[in-house]
Amino acid sequence: MRPIISRTERAQMAMAFEVCAWDKPGNVDRCHDYPDTKLEHFLASVIFCRSALEKAEQRKGSVGALIREATILTGRHKGGNTHFGAFILLIPLIMGDTIKEASEIVRQTTIEDALDFYDAFTHTAVRVRDEDELDINDPKAKEELIKRKMTFFDVMEYSAPHDLIAREITQGFPLTRYTADLLITHQNEINPISKVFLKLLSEFPDTFIAKKFGVSASELVREKAAQVLAGKIRSAQLDEFCLDNGYNPGSLADIMISGLYVALGEGWEWDH
Repeated sequence: MRPIISRTERAQMAMAFEVCAWDKPGNVDRCHDYPDTKLEHFLASVIFCRSALEKAEQRKGSVGALIREATILTGRHKGGNTHFGAFILLIPLIMGDTIKEASEIVRQTTIEDALDFYDAFTHTAVRVRDEDELDINDPKAKEELIKRKMTFFDVMEYSAPHDLIAREITQGFPLTRYTADLLITHQNEINPISKVFLKLLSEFPDTFIAKKFGVSASELVREKAAQVLAGKIRSAQLDEFCLDNGYNPGSLADIMISGLYVALGEGWEWDH
């Protein structure tokens, strides 16, 4: 019987397992890096964020403030945005004991949480829609938030139609639950994380790709992932296609992390 693992440790394990899994088409893994963002940056991020995750576990701080703190802490490496989306999912999950409680925590957030969340963007290179009237890069956006009295949940709900992570936490973490269930189902197979990731990629267009390259690009990647599962092309071909075009499915990588976090808490074994 293994010793008890804290929620903080579970979150760190989930982040480490996700980035080290091979192969995950289009994303950094143990076999390939991006020019400016490497495996080492992701692993450094896992270490740097610990104190913010511990505060979440101890319920010392609010959702927005803790996302901001985790983002600032991980900004000490020079590899750009590594886990911003994951923090949006993990912070409420760590604060709550269950998915249901995490969802309620998000619903109870405040305007201050929204403002802290916007501050966190100044420490990332996250891309948002150019036409968005609440553009993170617009200095007047925070004034608009205050004027509209928008909480963190309101901001996520506003972004949900075009953002997978926002949709996830406003709808009760459905893909997180789905991913955890898939991981548990496939846990005795070789490379279960990679297999589950490919299945997610074949079913859900990645909104990080869509924001950078358009909806058609994200749908094309989804279709090619489905072709891999159908045996029509090899996973390596999809990986090469994504890397050549700069298509990195970062939103689904974040979902994989939250799914791993939940699965680990439900007895998922990682050393088979």
